[in-house]
Amino acid sequence: MKNDEWLTPPEILRALGTFDLDPCAPVVRPWETAANHYTMLDDGLNKPWAGRVWCNPPFGREAVKWLRRMRDHGNGVALIPARTETAMFYETVWGAADGVLFLKGRPHFHYVCGRRADFNSGAPIALVAYGRDNLEALRQSGLGFVVVGHNAEITGRASGPG
Repeated sequence: MKNDEWLTPPEILRALGTFDLDPCAPVVRPWETAANHYTMLDDGLNKPWAGRVWCNPPFGREAVKWLRRMRDHGNGVALIPARTETAMFYETVWGAADGVLFLKGRPHFHYVCGRRADFNSGAPIALVAYGRDNLEALRQSGLGFVVVGHNAEITGRASGPG
């Protein structure tokens, strides 16, 4: 996957509700991810963030910068690879997030034209909630299994399509 601009599957976004800002949205997108967007042309990492944020950052070395910003903002959901052993996960998720949802299966992202990729993500995916309302959105989404942050309590919710 040599492309850094991938669209979140619309069914994931629908399950999580509406967002106020997507600071790393693709320039071209056939569906909206939030009421307001920054693209790579805007440098959303360095712009003001407000409200409930959706963050599907570029995967790779830059992802930790986006997760630090999301952690510090404290209100939103981030979509990241479920690499729970990494320094990024320890720094920005474990002990920092209100909860993590591990998606059932591996999603198929979409090209910026809207076409679904023929191949899946190639790795497990996690949705990370910052803020209690966002944790509740994960719990209600039916997208996978939720682990609650801070006290590591595990909820037994694992519903949705198999």
